[in-house]
Amino acid sequence: MTEQADPAVQAVLDAANAGDLDAFLAGFTPDGVVDDWGREFHGSARIAGWSDAEFIGVQVSLRVTEVSERDGQVVVTAQVGGNGFNGPSHFAFRVEGDKVSRMTIRA
Repeated sequence: MTEQADPAVQAVLDAANAGDLDAFLAGFTPDGVVDDWGREFHGSARIAGWSDAEFIGVQVSLRVTEVSERDGQVVVTAQVGGNGFNGPSHFAFRVEGDKVSRMTIRA
């Protein structure tokens, strides 16, 4: 377990908690993907639509409880709050350079 996430991952988490969609999207590579329980959203426009309906648009809050690295990914366990899903969740991030290329969400 580590205490702080990779800077690219931390930037995405901070943007989500701040409700800053532009900063959230800027944290992804141009061909970035969000995999939300098997539903995949490719690229900024699709990620923005998903986020507006299910993430930042519902005032998500992410209280990180654990950060680890597994199989080349940064895995963040967080208590999710807001006006959508509430409860514990795992976020697995693939990082390319200084951006997130994939964020996978599972319980």
